[in-house]
Amino acid sequence: MMITRRHLLGATGAASLAAALGTLSGKGRAAADDFRALVVVYLNGGNDGNNTLVPTDGAYGDYQSARQNLALPKSSLLALPGTAAGHSFGLHPALAPLVNLYTQERLAFIANVGPLVEPSTAAQVLAGTVDVPPFLMSHNDQTAIVQGWTVQDDTSGWAGRALELLPSRLQNRLAAVTSDTNRTLVLGRRSPVSFMDGNGNNNWWGIGDLARPQEIGAQSLGRMAQWQFANAYEAEYARTYGLAFDDGTFIAQARAAVVEPSADFGNSDEGVVTSLRNLASLLPYFRSQGLKRQVFLQSWGRFDTHTNQRGSDRNTQDAQLAVLGKALAAFDETNRANGLDMNVVTLVMTEFGRTIRPGSGGGSEHAWGNHWFAVGGPVAGRSVVGRFPSLVLGSADDGDPGKNGRMVPTTSSDQVGATLMQWMGLQGSQFHDVFPNLVNFEQKTIPLLRT
Repeated sequence: MMITRRHLLGATGAASLAAALGTLSGKGRAAADDFRALVVVYLNGGNDGNNTLVPTDGAYGDYQSARQNLALPKSSLLALPGTAAGHSFGLHPALAPLVNLYTQERLAFIANVGPLVEPSTAAQVLAGTVDVPPFLMSHNDQTAIVQGWTVQDDTSGWAGRALELLPSRLQNRLAAVTSDTNRTLVLGRRSPVSFMDGNGNNNWWGIGDLARPQEIGAQSLGRMAQWQFANAYEAEYARTYGLAFDDGTFIAQARAAVVEPSADFGNSDEGVVTSLRNLASLLPYFRSQGLKRQVFLQSWGRFDTHTNQRGSDRNTQDAQLAVLGKALAAFDETNRANGLDMNVVTLVMTEFGRTIRPGSGGGSEHAWGNHWFAVGGPVAGRSVVGRFPSLVLGSADDGDPGKNGRMVPTTSSDQVGATLMQWMGLQGSQFHDVFPNLVNFEQKTIPLLRT
């Protein structure tokens, strides 16, 4: 079997803080203070944002009329304090752990966000007078596009491209990390992507335990990582193997050095739970080792809810949001406890929204604009950023000829990415290199983060 970087890093590990922090010198502590991590939780399938964030003022009547059997009872919604984007709002009842984060100004929603080539209205889209992204409502294509694919031969993503443009003092190993085969977001044009097993249980590469480099198996693997070849293909294979071995050893030893978080992530074995718990234990160690910038992509979920969107089955939106809400709150709690309050931002995104009009099977269909959200100390929380759309079928925001409620985004996914990567150190003068379509937007960023 051909060994890929993903296979090689699949044997790596995770986990805690105290020992590593205790060894920091004064210089090391200063370096750690400059640590920043962006954690992207990608909800596979297209989460229904219309039932995630719901207006509770007069617009609720429009929502209820359009959503019919999918509408959440107003009495079940979890009220968010104050008003934002011209409305009062409530959360899906499964997201109870997030209410406190919103109240504490640690959570912000981004209204009606999605990929755009240029600022567009529904009228312009329906008339065909603006350029729109290709392959709208296609899972694979929209996943790649919102993560930065420019529909060219270049398959890199916005985080990967941005990381490569950061000044050298902010570049380090394990900068671009994914937990599965979804990697567009963190793929650069010339730099490797690291794979980190989200379960945190696997240190073994065949006979070698990477957490114990003194043992013969690990030493044999280490000697293989030093092999050199004259043939260009063999040399590239050896180089990739060496990078993977170094990353794998680093992560395995990190996992051996750390402890499990005490926060309650829930009892679920869902990937988002194990990945966030594992990452929460590792981040302090990465910081203690002088790493400056890291982007982690965690893909999870079964949110393509054409049927049976409501209910208690593990594949419903209701059940999955309950898992997600608890894991996100525990992740944020752990980061604060570990002194990473202002060092970590978590973005929850998905490939597209869903129709306001329900489908025939108790679910919803593919759409365009959606509501994302961000969590963390740097987030300008207790807010809904951008313009919240009308929920009337066939309104001025509805870009569907059949008036099914496919909202044309009013905030570009590129504007969200530029905001976050600027926080990571990307300069405004570099935006167009990373986000080519931003040349068409006067406003390059959004007020998502604290100034």
